Amino acid sequence: MRSLVIILFVLLPFTNINAQDEVIRLSEPVTITEQYETFGTVLELGNDENIISLDEAIRQSGSDQEFIIKANVKQVCAKKGCFFIAEGESAEARVSFVDYSFFIPTNSTGKEVLFKGKLEEKILSTEQAKHYAEDVGEDPKLITKEQKEYAIIASSVRIPKTK
Repeated sequence: MRSLVIILFVLLPFTNINAQDEVIRLSEPVTITEQYETFGTVLELGNDENIISLDEAIRQSGSDQEFIIKANVKQVCAKKGCFFIAEGESAEARVSFVDYSFFIPTNSTGKEVLFKGKLEEKILSTEQAKHYAEDVGEDPKLITKEQKEYAIIASSVRIPKTK
């Protein structure tokens, strides 16, 4: 028994107990500054009047226009950063990326980001909703029917380097 305890203490530092803490970065940023990284295409802001909240974008939805949106990242796909859940004051939207041409780092949860994209309302099948739930670490068994969601296809995402 004593040998087993010694072996465990010797091997413990070499195990990855916090595998979920590993950051996955499958895309390189197109812009890097001291304050932020931008993924996808370069994000041209102009002035602050062009930036709207997620809630405002949802109120204006129905048009085919692109918005520059400021929102918090509620969750990120833990497998590869292929989408995130943007959270506003009273609404959420799933943000994926044009033609899956880029991804964001999986440690972006909790950050306030800017992104440019088109918003639409979608109905997810039960299978799609379960798949997305699993990708963000939720229990897919809790999904029992199709889900309505707001979806944004983003061409650019600017992520601050600190929370």
